[in-house]
Amino acid sequence: MTGIVTIDPTDEALLRLLRADARRPTADLARALGLSRTTVQSRLERLERSGVIAGYTVRLSPEAAGALIRAHVLITVLPKFAAKAETALRKIPQITALYSVSGPHDMIAVVEAGSVEQMDFLIDEIGALDGIERTVSSIILSTKFDR
Repeated sequence: MTGIVTIDPTDEALLRLLRADARRPTADLARALGLSRTTVQSRLERLERSGVIAGYTVRLSPEAAGALIRAHVLITVLPKFAAKAETALRKIPQITALYSVSGPHDMIAVVEAGSVEQMDFLIDEIGALDGIERTVSSIILSTKFDR
């Protein structure tokens, strides 16, 4: 980010619309917000330039995502090994997100695999990394909502 960015209610509404459909045409966004297309385009450029909008991504349909097994893996790291563990976890492509958290665990990894056997292997791989003291896994059964 290039400094403090003020997000007004119109920016918040624009961001809500983009979260629902990031491919929505600028003209449609403008109509929904009651603004001109050029005003919306200027706001988008400002939000992108300032780093508020860090990028655009793809969300899989429930049918496509249903082909994957997803899990939250809670990770406890030995003291002084957090950076080394993060570097090693970053190299595992099936880990789609890694969060540092407070509480009894140090990190939560979101892991995707094509089968139960692959998930089992991945969890074992995570647990075997240097500095990883313990893992606790929870398979995601369904997504109630995803914003």
